[in-house]
Amino acid sequence: MNFAATILKWFKSNGRSLPWRETENPYAIWLSEIILQQTRISQGMSYWKRFMAQWPTVNELAAAAEDDVLKAWQGLGYYSRARNLHSAAQQVVKMGGFPQTFKELKMLKGVGDYTAAAIASIAFGKPEAVVDGNVYRVLSRYYGIETPIDSTEGKKEFQALAQALLPINEPANYNEAIMDFGAIQCTPTSPRCTTCPLCESCIAFREQRINELPVKIKKVKQRERHFTYLYIEVEGEIAIHQRGAGDICQGLWELPEAQQLASSKESVWAKDALLLRKGVKHILTHQILLADIYLWLPKVRPQLPSDFIWINKQDIDNYALPRLIEILLKEIFTQ
Repeated sequence: MNFAATILKWFKSNGRSLPWRETENPYAIWLSEIILQQTRISQGMSYWKRFMAQWPTVNELAAAAEDDVLKAWQGLGYYSRARNLHSAAQQVVKMGGFPQTFKELKMLKGVGDYTAAAIASIAFGKPEAVVDGNVYRVLSRYYGIETPIDSTEGKKEFQALAQALLPINEPANYNEAIMDFGAIQCTPTSPRCTTCPLCESCIAFREQRINELPVKIKKVKQRERHFTYLYIEVEGEIAIHQRGAGDICQGLWELPEAQQLASSKESVWAKDALLLRKGVKHILTHQILLADIYLWLPKVRPQLPSDFIWINKQDIDNYALPRLIEILLKEIFTQ
């Protein structure tokens, strides 16, 4: 059985209809790939449409204010992607247009092997094979490969196999086909083996090892971080500040933390503030965030660090907020 031909045939009848597949515009394709990093298509679709409507060209995105880009990104998480997106757009403008080769595309901020291969093949027809989670799963099951996909050896083995299978004359269709096949047919759990056109020659199916493949050896270590936030409101205005560089949620706006009011003069908040929720959890890839949220309504503005600003509470929607702060604000506004 010709693996690539079978995948392509399946794709013609079962492939997903997606707006960025209706164009060869590298900007639209690049934008979709960045948005869909660690994001489901069902969630990312509206963001792609929003960005394309607000900034139809890479030049317009490059000229946008970073705060506006972060605000448009709000809710997708992994905000470094948004900052990289903005920086890469500025790189493309300086280059005079999108680079077309795998090597040149990898020079763009936030573009790794997978994204470079996707853009090179789909936008420019270059014979570069993509390897993402779907591809790892399909190839490891079909060929019965036990090499861990998160090992250096495994990454090299799967990349070489994917490249060897790639039809030189149909790189875009094939890359989209094998990714869709993994997302629709050869899913992580409960794959549709009984209707799979590859099942007769699939080693994992034949040996009943579907649930064992692909193999991973590393577990992501998560550390817990605890925060105590205060929603401080004085005469309809609330205090917020923008997180600096070097930590999660860089460039986003958040409420004051208790440690920023730790002086003896400001410790009065501890007596007057009302605890609304304790231990609100938000899980990231490498961190588990736990937050307590207090409501404090002093009569006068407390002294805060110089980077804080006071805004009308109705204007909070104009600021890009971390997901955890969004969750905490819901606690406030439902009181």
